[in-house]
Amino acid sequence: MTDAMNFHAFPTSGDEPEPERGTTQRRLVSRHEAIGQVVEIAGSGASVEIVGRRLLELAGDPDPSVAMSGQVGSQIKIDSGRRWLLANVRRLKVADAEAGVVLADIDFLGEGDEDPHSGKLVNFKRGITAYPIPGSKVYPVTASDLKQMFAADERAHIEIGTVYPTKDVRAALYVDPFLGKHFALLGSTGTGKSTAAALIMHRICDQSPEGHIVMIDPHGEYSAAFKGHGELFNVDNLAMPYWLMNFEEHCEVFVTSSGADRQRDTDILAKCLLQARARNRAAEGLSKLTVDSPIPYTLSDLTGAITHEMGLLNKATDTAPFMRLRGKIDELKSDPRYQFMFSGMLVADSMGTFISRIFRLPAKGKPISIIDVSGVPSDIVSVVVAVLSRLVFDYAIWSRSEVQRPVLLVCEEAHRYVPADRTGGGQAVRKVLERIAKEGRKYGVSLGLITQRPSDLAEGVLSQCGTIIAMRLNNDRDQQFVKSAMPEGSRGFLDVIPALRNRECIVCGEGVSIPIRVAFDDLERDRRPASSDPLFSELWRQSGEEEAMVARVVKRWRAQGR
Repeated sequence: MTDAMNFHAFPTSGDEPEPERGTTQRRLVSRHEAIGQVVEIAGSGASVEIVGRRLLELAGDPDPSVAMSGQVGSQIKIDSGRRWLLANVRRLKVADAEAGVVLADIDFLGEGDEDPHSGKLVNFKRGITAYPIPGSKVYPVTASDLKQMFAADERAHIEIGTVYPTKDVRAALYVDPFLGKHFALLGSTGTGKSTAAALIMHRICDQSPEGHIVMIDPHGEYSAAFKGHGELFNVDNLAMPYWLMNFEEHCEVFVTSSGADRQRDTDILAKCLLQARARNRAAEGLSKLTVDSPIPYTLSDLTGAITHEMGLLNKATDTAPFMRLRGKIDELKSDPRYQFMFSGMLVADSMGTFISRIFRLPAKGKPISIIDVSGVPSDIVSVVVAVLSRLVFDYAIWSRSEVQRPVLLVCEEAHRYVPADRTGGGQAVRKVLERIAKEGRKYGVSLGLITQRPSDLAEGVLSQCGTIIAMRLNNDRDQQFVKSAMPEGSRGFLDVIPALRNRECIVCGEGVSIPIRVAFDDLERDRRPASSDPLFSELWRQSGEEEAMVARVVKRWRAQGR
């Protein structure tokens, strides 16, 4: 920079110098006056000096895209001589208060050509092939430019909302990279996260009526959203056979001891479980029967094997491990809360039927299964989710020689199942979800993680998600965690996460052409999840029939019915 530079009188497009004689290169033309110029270039971004007066002039423009240009979170375009370079404004600060000069840090998004007839931006592509040079002029971005930037190409896509700050530029998610490389939906409580998840799932289901989606619903919110559009399962109709558990999951349910006693209990369980599985006809002819083989067995056969092993002992003092195991099994058999899984009616070989129901094979126009685990006893919720997740992954592995049927597994409250803490319980579900995150796309298994506490997720799982949809995050630790998992060019967008309104988000990654800020579409009332906040100001003015209501609640409570 020199003192001779005059930032108060930037040239208009009509003042641009003509190309030299003999050259055929056509200068880019903008309908608006330049707002600044590039002063410094770096690998992923640049610094731009902007005339403060021009920002005030643009603020009154009827085009909301032009009115926002140059402000934090907005887009600008740079004249590189032969192509327009598009960039996002990440930070603004005063460079010279007296001269009214503002310094902006920008991140490059992509580049496009100019249509020689209309002057509009065309052929926009992500990334840039050549950097601008210091002194290159900077111009505001128009609504037509944004339409070209965010226009969906011929790839399969769904529209989820409008691009900020416009009212008519549609935001598209490319379905194949969005699902094929996993995705995460993040946002604090009350930001519209559940409604956004329902919107995305509805858009995918509408486009793919023969899809295969399994959604774990820990609060019973999504049944209302997909009534008539999907199959709904809860403790009343799930009927998940206990013998589908592998050995690790058996241990989480049946083994209650810790330390040295736990190792002894697991050894006994392994021996007796193998004996129980071997008694079934389905095990006949199998040369590689293991404790993990999904072979039906009866709980009475398992307790019988435990009793038999206990009878072989000489010392009565050694019966404690056997008694612990048998006592736990008897408890599960008699407790009505566990009937959805440990009922004596679930001994038949129903594995094929169960998989067909849960994975929607065939879908019959209802491609999504909502698994409501809110009624599942808290001590085995993680095991139920582990079994369902592992079945998705194992089915994909063992069906590789068949026609591929990709399955999407969506986990609400994902931080419960893949926590950062490796010492707690529920390690079986953690292992299988981590494996799906790392290897699932090879086998056609897609993972969708929905959480309000991304910093509580296991390290590395979020980084495996190719697309991240970030709604407002109020916690500073969550914000930093998300930023560390995002691609470099998205930093400018991520800085506005604390300032997002409800039902707004930042979308970055494989599912979009470039990072975008989106205002979600309104969802029809009958397609919304039952997750709205209670209106205290209205509900606390109403009264009546409290006694009868309490009586009904107590009756359901005691019967453990829902």
